[in-house]
Amino acid sequence: MAYFVWDPSLNIGVDVIDEQHKRIVDYINTLEVVQRDKNVEKLNQVMSELADYTLTHFIFEEELLEKANYPFISAHKKVHEAFKNRVSSYQERLKNGEDVSKEVLSELRIWLTNHIKKDDKDYSSYVIKILKKANWITDSIKKLFGKF
Repeated sequence: MAYFVWDPSLNIGVDVIDEQHKRIVDYINTLEVVQRDKNVEKLNQVMSELADYTLTHFIFEEELLEKANYPFISAHKKVHEAFKNRVSSYQERLKNGEDVSKEVLSELRIWLTNHIKKDDKDYSSYVIKILKKANWITDSIKKLFGKF
């Protein structure tokens, strides 16, 4: 059974964001499998891929919030920034030989669930309105994150 099972309560109603969140969950599940195998090289690789994808997701999400004129975008960006700093700290500890995998897995699952259910659901109505008014998402973004 997967470590982190996607639950429909995590859907925010913005398909492109929901799909990105599901992909992050997939990375977390891959990280858990690699952690069990104690393969440090693979652990570093998956952690790096997860961090890269999450940062790309944050950039996309923040651009979407700007387009939607979301009034609490500054606070949302600060939450992302704090999380990025935490992930960087984990990556540094991992590179220095410390086994942070269990800590990372626990924090990622809790943080992502709380962030989606609170912070991301708060902006969803703003984004849904803007997406209905104009399709500003380019083909290059679609290639990065898949179909909508």
